[in-house]
Amino acid sequence: MEVMRIRDAVEADADDLAGIADSPTDVMRNLVHDRTVRVAESEEEETDPNADADEGGPDLLGFVSFDAREDCVHVTQLDGTEDACERLLGEPVRFAEQEDMSVELIAPETVPHVAAAARNIGFDERGAGPRFEGTPTVKYRLEP
Repeated sequence: MEVMRIRDAVEADADDLAGIADSPTDVMRNLVHDRTVRVAESEEEETDPNADADEGGPDLLGFVSFDAREDCVHVTQLDGTEDACERLLGEPVRFAEQEDMSVELIAPETVPHVAAAARNIGFDERGAGPRFEGTPTVKYRLEP
């Protein structure tokens, strides 16, 4: 299991988020401004004696974005390593539990570890979701 820390995303994370999501940097920058976004970053100790000379901070392992509408928290994006996806999915779930809300997630079939993370946390499959750029998805829901 990867050692990681979860934190709020900041605009400076946009390039790394774009790399994870295979999206343009400006789209990810807007995501950070428009949604609640959390990132998982590596906390593994560096063994390279020159590691502190590297530009930037710890490596990002994944991210989740979500927003709340009415009685449901909608996970709008989730990507990263399998461990990171599971840990990150806990963020909207905790928010939903505090507010007595459901959580919904649309998982692309091309990213099976997102669906695995949802099932591991207790989400139920609710059938086919919409297609995004021709990619089939599956809808998952977690009730309070």
